[in-house]
Amino acid sequence: MTINADSPQQVYRQRLDARSESLAALDLKRRRCGLVRLGVFASVVAVVWFAVQGTLPIWPVAIPLAIFVALVWWQSRVERAMELVRRSIAFYERGLARIENRWQGGAETGERFIDHHHPYSLDLDIFGRGSLFELLSTARTRGGERKLADWLRTAGEPAELRQRHEAIDELRPLLDLREKLAVLGGDFRVGVNPEHLTVWAGAPANVFGPAMRWSALVLSALMAGALAWWVSTAFIGIAATRFVVAIGLIVGALGLSLRRRVLAIAGGVNEPAHDLDLLAQILELLERQTFTSPKLASLGAALGTSGGQAASRRIGHLRRLMEMLDSRENYIVRVIGPPLLWTTQTAMAIANWHAENCSLIPVWLDAVADIEALSSLANYAFEHPADVFPEFAVGDPVFDVEDVAHPLLPEERAVPNSVRLAAPVRLLVVSGSNMSGKSTLLRAIGVNAVLALAGGPVRARRLTLARLSVGASIRTTDSLEEGQSRFMAEILRLKQILELPAPALFLLDELLHGTNSHDRAIGAEGIVRALIDRGSIGLATTHDLSLAAVADQLAPAAANVHFEDRLENGRLVFDYKMREGVVTRSNALDLMRAAGLELFRRE
Repeated sequence: MTINADSPQQVYRQRLDARSESLAALDLKRRRCGLVRLGVFASVVAVVWFAVQGTLPIWPVAIPLAIFVALVWWQSRVERAMELVRRSIAFYERGLARIENRWQGGAETGERFIDHHHPYSLDLDIFGRGSLFELLSTARTRGGERKLADWLRTAGEPAELRQRHEAIDELRPLLDLREKLAVLGGDFRVGVNPEHLTVWAGAPANVFGPAMRWSALVLSALMAGALAWWVSTAFIGIAATRFVVAIGLIVGALGLSLRRRVLAIAGGVNEPAHDLDLLAQILELLERQTFTSPKLASLGAALGTSGGQAASRRIGHLRRLMEMLDSRENYIVRVIGPPLLWTTQTAMAIANWHAENCSLIPVWLDAVADIEALSSLANYAFEHPADVFPEFAVGDPVFDVEDVAHPLLPEERAVPNSVRLAAPVRLLVVSGSNMSGKSTLLRAIGVNAVLALAGGPVRARRLTLARLSVGASIRTTDSLEEGQSRFMAEILRLKQILELPAPALFLLDELLHGTNSHDRAIGAEGIVRALIDRGSIGLATTHDLSLAAVADQLAPAAANVHFEDRLENGRLVFDYKMREGVVTRSNALDLMRAAGLELFRRE
């Protein structure tokens, strides 16, 4: 593959080299810091030794000890920077793998979104290893992955899709932003899980009244003062002791009366708060970015200031409260926490935060998810600059594409074809021999339709389509769990396609081939007639030329096209180009011989 100076591949290689150099420089700093730390530690030991011998006073040990602590802090920052650079390197390595077709199985596959009853996602490899989702997704949060999956499962409205086009065009050159979005957080593969935060945000408010909060604060201050007085009297002052006991009884009574509510608040926020650090970082990054496209500008506004405070600062406040709550495990806090109502006051502050911000949490999470899904599509658009945005037609159903190819195949191997489904033609019957490209054409059309209706660019020279419901029967299988044969599974899928909201784009591979030729011919004709009568458009492949005859009967609403092959030097050769008309030869026997099966002719 030729690499241009400004090609995505070359840009990624340059950035990968730069990040690798940065990592090497940081690693050198880390190792040098380790050597200096070792020397400083030796000086600490030496000072202590001479102090024990009486040669030096003990206080000079504070100097090397302070230097040692500072070096530990600095080295931790260097190691954190190294971790972020490693993730940047992984980001560009994955990008190169996608461009060079080495990406299968190396990223999030979206298997949790697989639905065997969805009208097309399993047939078109939308989720799973080597799927469209794996190729597209660079999301760092579970919400971003879910948003992208939802877009791939459900067609958007044309107005919304055009706004996504503008947003993707704006995000496409912002490689630094997409890189930072992809590398934030504590773990590269596990991100913010919105379910816990959403459930917690929707829980009823458990706010303490102002009188209760002020009482807890005043009692804590009095208790702190009483303890200080008691300590200053060397624990024997009678008045101080009585005051401590009196305040302690009141504090204890208040703490016990609120214990159940406090524990409920502390336990309820524990799980949702796990990913606050990552969420705050992502929010802060997005808040610093100025967007101009309507879609991104509205999402940026959702993350903007509310009540004078940005979303990241609000999340940061809750994160600090969680750190105070977690500090209960510290030995010192275990001692001084109960008399100072540490947990009670922290829980009160968390409950107050929840009451003020619970309605905003779903808005923040949804905005972040939208931006991550758009960023994934922008990343794909950057890596495939030849792919184009589709145009959306109004009125009659249409799918008119020029030089369409399958986006999951390497560009140099994918053979493009042009397909036009528009009045008067609503059905193309595709005949052809085995392995000639019929099923691949269906998948290419289906996957590009899904991309188009999700708002992304498509692997074609040009595409015009209406807003269509997509349905595919390409990979239906039997189900032991549901007690269904393959034929019954196909019938149920066909029923599902017939019930899709009109207009629909149907893709039917080897229609009803699980039954006898007589029933197949009658059933297939009835199905395609019903689909056309409902205003749907689509393609149906077949080995059975009786279905090809149906296209002649339905003309001009239907037409025949085919793929063919030829035998050269004992090898079958395919060009994967679609042609008009019905195929004239079969290659089943040739394929059997090529596979080494001995064929005997009965005399």
